[in-house]
Amino acid sequence: MLTHRSGQAGQSGRRRSPIPRHSHGAVRRPSPRSKELWPEQAPPAPAPVPPALAAAIPVSATLAANEALAIRRLSGETVLPLAFGEAGLPAHPMLRDALAAASGGNSYSPVAGLATLRQAAAGYWARRGLPTSADSVICGPGSKPLLFGLLLAIGADVAVARPSWVSYAAQASMIGVRAHFVPTPPGQGGISDPDGLARAVEAARQDGRRIGSVVVTLPDNPTGRLARPGTVRELCDVAAAYDLIIISDEIYRDLVHDPGAPFPSPTAFAPERTVVTTSLSKSLALGGWRIGVARLPDSPAGHGLRDRLLGIGSEIWSAPSVPVQHAAAVGFNEPPDITERIARSRSLHATVAHAVAGRFAAARLLVPTPEAAFYLYPDFAPWREHLRGRFGIATGAALARHLLDRYGVGVLPASTFGEDAGALRVRVATSLLYGETVEQRECALAAAQPLALPWISAALARIDEVLADLAP
Repeated sequence: MLTHRSGQAGQSGRRRSPIPRHSHGAVRRPSPRSKELWPEQAPPAPAPVPPALAAAIPVSATLAANEALAIRRLSGETVLPLAFGEAGLPAHPMLRDALAAASGGNSYSPVAGLATLRQAAAGYWARRGLPTSADSVICGPGSKPLLFGLLLAIGADVAVARPSWVSYAAQASMIGVRAHFVPTPPGQGGISDPDGLARAVEAARQDGRRIGSVVVTLPDNPTGRLARPGTVRELCDVAAAYDLIIISDEIYRDLVHDPGAPFPSPTAFAPERTVVTTSLSKSLALGGWRIGVARLPDSPAGHGLRDRLLGIGSEIWSAPSVPVQHAAAVGFNEPPDITERIARSRSLHATVAHAVAGRFAAARLLVPTPEAAFYLYPDFAPWREHLRGRFGIATGAALARHLLDRYGVGVLPASTFGEDAGALRVRVATSLLYGETVEQRECALAAAQPLALPWISAALARIDEVLADLAP
């Protein structure tokens, strides 16, 4: 996956990495493409964009960063892929067999999805303490289109946490509404501060706008943190007071590192106004199969929203892929082999994410302990003056570009997730460190001590080397 480079002694005596080179020995030059990925200034809160201008919206930062790293790898450069949130594991053989067996299904399904998948998803939620009717489930080609359809169906501004996943604000912009960023309470992730949410709704009203929904991400991307039950309850109270639909993106629910930790879904406090979305992209590493499900509330508001979402789906995606729906039904039914696979994935994600977080902490950077999935959100603020003086780095985007251009390390700056340009936080995704081949990834999944595997050990050593070269 990467080549470990020996350092050279700097003036302080610390071993420094040489200028990174291509695998054939040529000095790597800064890539103009990295400047496009991370502009110097953080984008302003998205303003309404007429539908006719939607094509001007750039490629999602996560996907663009992944493609940039792929180009570098193909050119022979050594890269450390920490930018893209792909689960990084092979598809389970049981799911591949189910997909192959259903490959003859070339007819359209109902817009809401096959009954077998909707029933399987309903059972999935029921096993998590949320009784669900198959009639309240709508399937789509990934949870991202379902989220887009929900925002379009609600047809009003949306409140999102700062920081939050890149697509929420971008989707709002595409449909001509505004995303209102509300800071996250300290130490938590994926949720707007409840008092801040109330102030944002009031301020929007004074500005002649209406916030109709609030998105929470449980657990969170980009921080890898989980909101506390009390905070979720308070947010639900605010949502009820202002008649907001709560969209709970729970795609990482099954990857909470402590499976015994309480999971604070808003459905426990506001079932009549909470929509839940999820998929198998993360828990079972099926991102490329594009399948997601949404659970609509059993309430008058939920019924109307369901009808509008079905109409939108019928005009945008018609129906999800039938073979993929059959395979997804197997996943959501959770036979023992599948639950074991998810448990092993969760353990691997936790082990590697904590190991990488430990590298940043050892370098005396600020990094909240990851609680779920494969993300961490280190803050380089303790090095601010050093980074400015030695490298001219004053923004998160400049830090991300420097890491990419000098070291071949891909990360995403905090400004990508709605934070100010000056924030020196970056999102690190650890899930592509498990190996470059199916055999390596299966080995990582089965290993009792995955950190001892040569390719994972080399990645951790490279992180140490890069941080040592950057450090004061």
